[in-house]
Amino acid sequence: MFWDFVLNPVVLAVVLLLILSALRLNVVFALIISSLAGGIVAGLAGVDSISGFFSGISGGTHLALEAFSKGLAHGAQLAFNYAMLGAFSIAISRSGVTELLARELFKRLDKELTPEKLRVFKYVLILILTLAAISSQNLIPVHIAFIPVLIPPLLGVFKKLRLDRRMVACILTFGLITPYMVMPFGFGRIYLHEILLGNINKFGLAVTADMAPKAMFIPALGMVAGLLIAVFISYRKPRDYNASGEGLSLAQAADAVEIKPWKVGAGFVAIAVGLAGQIFCNSLIVASLAGILVFVIARVITLRGTQDVFTQGVYLMGGIGIVMIAASGFAEVMKATGGVETLVNLTADGIGDRRGLAVFIMLFIGLVITMGIGSSFSTVPLIAAIYVPLCIKMGFSPLATLSIVGVAGALGDAGSPVSESVLGPTAGLNADGQHDHIYDSTIPTFIHFNIPLLIAGWIAGMIL
Repeated sequence: MFWDFVLNPVVLAVVLLLILSALRLNVVFALIISSLAGGIVAGLAGVDSISGFFSGISGGTHLALEAFSKGLAHGAQLAFNYAMLGAFSIAISRSGVTELLARELFKRLDKELTPEKLRVFKYVLILILTLAAISSQNLIPVHIAFIPVLIPPLLGVFKKLRLDRRMVACILTFGLITPYMVMPFGFGRIYLHEILLGNINKFGLAVTADMAPKAMFIPALGMVAGLLIAVFISYRKPRDYNASGEGLSLAQAADAVEIKPWKVGAGFVAIAVGLAGQIFCNSLIVASLAGILVFVIARVITLRGTQDVFTQGVYLMGGIGIVMIAASGFAEVMKATGGVETLVNLTADGIGDRRGLAVFIMLFIGLVITMGIGSSFSTVPLIAAIYVPLCIKMGFSPLATLSIVGVAGALGDAGSPVSESVLGPTAGLNADGQHDHIYDSTIPTFIHFNIPLLIAGWIAGMIL
């Protein structure tokens, strides 16, 4: 079982992706190389001759390239969404809404503040960021769309507070993941009701909607523990950044945005229109376009100015888009190799009656799969077909089964270099080029959330 696991094309590809990323190779290049490696390993399966070796390499390379190209189509749609979101964010910055927020915070920081008041100010800001991230999943379901709007103008405030941006990355990632794990609203309704409950019922276990939050409550406490460790232990010490980040606007313009009441008013209207567009049309493209048109009508930006807005929007969010295109190709290669099915089947074949080991292996394999695919929403359908019958066979309760499958899907959403929950925070925090995606977002979120979530998920699987 051990060597079957180690030589699995998905495991090798994910490990290679993480190693190359840690060595600071661009994530897109790392995804392409890892995809090819995964395809080649899959092609070499069962080869026992020299001629078979070369044909295996050729066949595996062809498989990887074909699957990678196929996966780019879905990624292109995501990339276009992010480009439009970036343009909308730039338009909002032109209205002065975010600049006004930053200036008001600066005014309070410029006053004579005692160390105690400064500490209170810091933790109030942390609380606001946490609530904003949580609300983006349910109350105002915009997912990562709020990050490029809210975070870049606050970088100067973070600098004055000497706030460690790794802490902020953990806060944002916590707010992007934990709500959908346990709260059946917004994205949580999709994950818990449609994906988790839908797949578990589909494969033979009768579960109801009221059971999902109960099953995921203990794992969610693991996420809370990780957040508290990041805020109060790991990153509580002050950290200094270069002065170039102070007062940065979304557009990165040399001149400060002129704040006028009618422009700010138009900004709030555009945000409301964009929010309504996303809620009622379920389209980030429509929402962003509608918001930009509000700015055009209000003459905050001219028709000719939309050219610059879109160009700067692509500059702001295009990096995420390109990574997501490559990540979609990588995920398609992982599915095409058959390695995902093999991993899941290994769980059933090598466990026996050892419940504790069974829970750990199911969770760990879920972590590996999600780290590569980058989406917990896509992992659950891949593992449920084996995990649910296995849990029934081993006598796990419906609550324990819900928890095991739900946590196995969620593990890896934090800490994956290709996850939106990690790419989003990086896009906002690195607006001035002083926040590294791997060492300041990926590794901190992996350590602070996957480890406690794995522990809490194991406990939930054993006691529920």
